[in-house]
This record gives sequence, C-alpha cells and structure tokens, in this order.
Amino acid sequence: MSHRRRFAIAAALFVAAAPISAQAQDYPTRSVKFVVPFGAGGPADVYARVLAQHLGEALKQPFVVENRPGAGSIIGSDAVAKSDPDGYTLLVMSNTHTVNETLRPDKPFKLMTDFTAVAPINYSDLLMVIHPSVPAKDLKEFIALAKSKPGQLNYASSGPGTPYHMAGELFKAMTGTDIVHVPHKASGEMRNSVIGGHVQMMFDAVTTMSATAKEGKVKPLGTSGAKRNDLSPDVPTVSEAGVPGYETTIWLGIVAPAKTPPAIIEKLNAEITKVVNRPDVRAIWAKQGAVPMTMSVKEFDAYLRKDIDKWADVVKKTGAKAK
Repeated sequence: MSHRRRFAIAAALFVAAAPISAQAQDYPTRSVKFVVPFGAGGPADVYARVLAQHLGEALKQPFVVENRPGAGSIIGSDAVAKSDPDGYTLLVMSNTHTVNETLRPDKPFKLMTDFTAVAPINYSDLLMVIHPSVPAKDLKEFIALAKSKPGQLNYASSGPGTPYHMAGELFKAMTGTDIVHVPHKASGEMRNSVIGGHVQMMFDAVTTMSATAKEGKVKPLGTSGAKRNDLSPDVPTVSEAGVPGYETTIWLGIVAPAKTPPAIIEKLNAEITKVVNRPDVRAIWAKQGAVPMTMSVKEFDAYLRKDIDKWADVVKKTGAKAK
C-alpha cells in the first residue's frame, strides 16, 4: 500500500470519528432522562435523584428521573432498550437485571446485548422484617413458626427477580421453609403490604427500611450482609441469627442502550464517578447504609457478566420462579 493511500485511509477514519468525538465533547446539549424501572421511594429512585442533581449541576443540562415500574423492572428496561442510543435515555439498574437474565429468559431484551455498561452507583444490605403481629421475637422463632405452618406465611417483593425476591428465595432454600412469594408492582406497594399486616415478611433495602423498623412499624430480624450494618447495629445478621452463611445485597448501576457512542459512555462514567467520590455524597450515603462503587466501563461490564453467572447458579439451586 502506498504512503499516499495509507494517508487517505487514515484521514477518512479521522473524519468519520470526528463527529462522534465532537458529539461527546458537547454532550449533553439537552435534558437527559434516567429511567428507573422501579417504584418511587426505593433505593434506585432515591439514588438516581442524587445522581441527577449533581450531574445536572456539573454538565449544565437537566437530568430528570422517570419512574416506570412493572413486571419486575422489565417494562421500563425494555423502553430504554428500544430508545435511541444517543446518551439521552439511560437505565438505572440493579441486580434484578442480572437475575432476570436467567429467571426471565422470555423477556424482550438481553442485558449484555441490548445495553452497554456505563457505571455502578452503590450497594447496601437488606433488612429482613416481619409485621409486629407475627408471633416471633427473633429469627429462630420465625423459622420455627414457618416450618410449623408450611405454605401459610407470605413474603413480599417488588416483583420477580428483584433483590427482595431473590433474598426471600435464598432464605427459603437455606432454611427449608415454605413461605409463599407475593410479588408487587413496586417497592412502595411491597412495603405498604407488610406495614399494613397483609403480608407477614419481606427483605427491603436497609437504606429505606431501617427508620421504619426503629419506629416500630415492623420488627427487624436480621440484616443480609457479612457483618452488622451501622444503621442497625443492634440487629444481628441473618447469618449470625440462625442461617449460617446467608449473605446478599442490593446494588445499583447505570447502563445505556447498545451502540451508544463509546466516547459518551466514557464521559458519563467519568462524571458519575466524580459524583460517587464526592466527600459530601459519600458521607450522606454512609449514614444511609449505602457503600459507593466505582469502576471503569470495562470493569463494570465484567462485573455485570460475573453477576449474571452468580445469580444463574442461585436460580438453579433455589428453583426460583418468575411469579
């Protein structure tokens, strides 16, 4: 190949890449939408709004949050998968999505095909609570009660595949109990069912449930992490309270439609990382029981793939169903 031809090819590639580079440099030029496929008031909604506020201030364009719950996150997620890959519609995801890769193979999208990783946000423990009317003062008594009444106690979730659902299924599998799953459309409905006494038990993010437990509206039995949570130091972990080895969390992150320009993805990753690393944000999250997560785009992509494999194994072992 002649020197002149190589130069022409290089120039053509540069010209082709220039609009994308310029687009990323100018991005965003209008409002950006965070679609939260869960109900208002849950951790995904809460932390999406924190990101939206700080990103809007940093990038000089509005970042707005739109809640589109339903079908265990599938409705809102599918809408984002079908949106233009231009960086202006982003999905706030959780381990619900990595679970659903196995639990819901019939869903209209594939996570690692129809989306591209952007950045993680944070993770937090779950809090296992029961309604005060349930005659059990601790976890061991609740397990004994559940075993004495197979199929008569219920636990709530915000839908199939959500961390709350899988936490319940893992608990059932590890304790040999038969507790009926009662899925709800959104996390707010899940909480209302348990607080109102219509459903006996649930796992919820410690970030949103610890205050309710302290008010006495529900009775805490255990936290889901490897060690006690600073928000509820008097509450034992589920593992130490009677289910050795039990551990699970809820984590959050951002993905974009596949084919979104890599330069825009990298810019979003950098800006989200700046927000997550802000001392004021980290201090507030620490008080709420949320642990910041930072990764490069490549690292977050690998994290998603590993989590898909992890939950595929759990679904197989527990026999969890999308109902």
